[in-house]
Amino acid sequence: MIRAKNIMSRKVLTVTEGTNIRHVMKLLSENRVTGLPVVSEDMALLGIVTEKDILDVLLHGKDIISKTARDLMATDVVSFEEDEDLMTIFRTLVEGNFRRVPILLDGKLTGIISRRDIINFLSEKSNENTC
Repeated sequence: MIRAKNIMSRKVLTVTEGTNIRHVMKLLSENRVTGLPVVSEDMALLGIVTEKDILDVLLHGKDIISKTARDLMATDVVSFEEDEDLMTIFRTLVEGNFRRVPILLDGKLTGIISRRDIINFLSEKSNENTC
């Protein structure tokens, strides 16, 4: 069985609750990611802020200049432990229409798995099987 820790990206770009949304947008854009985990100083997962969260605020004509990650982040984040079976995560990404899920160890963020991570993993496995 393949576990989350076997394919997760360990270098996770994060922000804190106090990060200004303008900086969040810059990080999203420059790093070509669609969402950022919001963490405490000790890497406890507090929430996630996504492109969609920002666009939703803009769509409704609200000011984002003074907003922080805390103001826009979703706090009901679906996450998994490092030992979770990859198939469970795969199913959640598809059925829950998520782009990424944080991976935790004892409540602390240790990685992230995105749809792209799974596609890359499957691509590598199919190349190994055809050699």
